[in-house]
Amino acid sequence: MMRLNKYLSDAGFCSRRQADKLIEEGRVTVDGIRAGLGQQVGSGSKVLVDGKPVKKRSRPVLLAVNKPVGVVTTTAKDEPANIVTYLGYPERVYPIGRLDKDSEGLILMTNQGELAEQIAHARGRHEKEYLVTVDKAVTKDFVEKMSAGIRIGSDRTRPCQVSKVSRNRFRIILTQGLNRQIRRMCEALGYRVLELKRIRILNITLQDLQLGEYREVAGEEYELLLEALGMKE
Repeated sequence: MMRLNKYLSDAGFCSRRQADKLIEEGRVTVDGIRAGLGQQVGSGSKVLVDGKPVKKRSRPVLLAVNKPVGVVTTTAKDEPANIVTYLGYPERVYPIGRLDKDSEGLILMTNQGELAEQIAHARGRHEKEYLVTVDKAVTKDFVEKMSAGIRIGSDRTRPCQVSKVSRNRFRIILTQGLNRQIRRMCEALGYRVLELKRIRILNITLQDLQLGEYREVAGEEYELLLEALGMKE
């Protein structure tokens, strides 16, 4: 037996938090009866959401993908360049968070709702590392201002780690994910981003992945990720 919200999460249907919301809204039934919060289900239970059966996934999957420019991190089928269609993975997976269409690099994809929520949630302040090429020289003043935080619209970015790599290139490590954050930070200082590549999320890196390729995250790398997220049992 296990709690219903964990059953839905383990099935890759949604996170436990989203499952509780579905249950509260009366959209989940177990063996034909409307489910309640905290309910236990067995291996033979028939669980339906909105009248449709929830299928158990065959195994948990986490992919590291090197997304090319032009591919959109969405599951929307009406977007011809969506990453799910582009990847063509044989099992149902979806992207964790987003990476701009005009950017390339690391995006994680999974069928695990709980894992996706833990990685994507802003409260975790998880590190994401990028290499950025801009249209003019990276100065000491630029590095200092980017590091300290910049006002973009109604938001002010958190202090972050920035270091110069070459004349027009810098490395930046963020712990937040505002929409088009790096591009907007650069624009606020009079710079234009020419190339933006994400190379790390938490302990997961691109390694030797070529553009358009993916690999499964497993073994010690996967265990370290769970440990960093506080999900290791």
